[in-house]
Amino acid sequence: MTNNIWWDDLQIHMVEWRRHLHRNPEVSFHEEKTSSFVADMLESFGVEVKRHVGGHGVIGTIRGDKPGPVVMLRADMDALPIQDEKDVEYASQKAGAMHACGHDGHVSILLGTALYFSKHKADIQGEIRFLFQPAEELLPGGAVKVIADGALEGVDVIYGIHLWTPLPVGVAASKEGPLMAAADDFYIELKGKGGHGGMPQSTVDSLVAGSALVMQLQTVVSRSVDPLRPAVLTIGTMQAGSAQNVIAESCKMSGTVRTFDEETRAEMKERVHRIVSQTGGVYGAQTEVNYIMGYPPVVNDKQETDRFFRKAVQVFGDEQVHTSPMLMPAEDFAYYLQQVPGCFMFVGAGNPDKGAIYPHHHPKFDFDEDAMQHAVKLFIAMATDYMGGK
Repeated sequence: MTNNIWWDDLQIHMVEWRRHLHRNPEVSFHEEKTSSFVADMLESFGVEVKRHVGGHGVIGTIRGDKPGPVVMLRADMDALPIQDEKDVEYASQKAGAMHACGHDGHVSILLGTALYFSKHKADIQGEIRFLFQPAEELLPGGAVKVIADGALEGVDVIYGIHLWTPLPVGVAASKEGPLMAAADDFYIELKGKGGHGGMPQSTVDSLVAGSALVMQLQTVVSRSVDPLRPAVLTIGTMQAGSAQNVIAESCKMSGTVRTFDEETRAEMKERVHRIVSQTGGVYGAQTEVNYIMGYPPVVNDKQETDRFFRKAVQVFGDEQVHTSPMLMPAEDFAYYLQQVPGCFMFVGAGNPDKGAIYPHHHPKFDFDEDAMQHAVKLFIAMATDYMGGK
């Protein structure tokens, strides 16, 4: 690609960018300064820039001298509403906000990739677009907004990388087909008739109805879903009652559903509605359900996943490229893959020797910054291979 000195210099720049962003996190839909930082950096590279895409999104474009396809590379930019507890010089300077999922690294990786191609236009046959997306962490998600603003117009293929601390640095992983789950949430209320705890015959006990509902909902996956199709239904909260001798008039609960295909996803929604209604009816309680459809599943294109395995071996080595299991976290990269072929890839960033041992979304989350250079090389390999028609 280029000499080692250039890569060493790029690593220094990426670490500098990443630590600047880590000190100055901005949560979903509030990435004003992050967006400006990205756009200004791209312009300093001589890259054509479009600002305010779907809100705070930024698209950089580099066109080669030869005609060819349009390749899009994507990074998410938003931080999380979590207090940073790391004892490092680049810790977040904003109370209650931190980059706890590696998006600061993703931005730096894509800036590094853009800098590379700005200096190697001869490698471009067609056009490369660098999409810096806001608000991956919060529904409805930034992907929907940038797509609505035309981000995918003319795009032939899209690639995304997530730094992943469960994998050690120096490793890459992905898989064909479903990779990450759809994430849907539900909020349920059962309305009964409150009264004295010693006279239940004159009440409708919403807490008893709610308890029965919790147990009935556990049968959705075990008895209503094809066992060959992974699914999870979890009830995470339940609130009812105000005193030990008062029968609760209302019982509220909320939970999440994870699936990997649209058919199972629809079945889960229908089944939850039916069980809530019928269980409420058995106990004489009125019911309300707010079922929120979140991000769809991330489904990788076969041809582009095959490309990942070919090119990742060249970047990481034979033994360092793995087939990922299906993962229950969700990602709004899924929306791009519904419209354009592509591949979402994981680049290992865990390293106990550097303190990169905490899971994503943990207040002490960090990653091995050496992973950023690996990710840049993977982006370059994927894009140039596609443009070369291989």
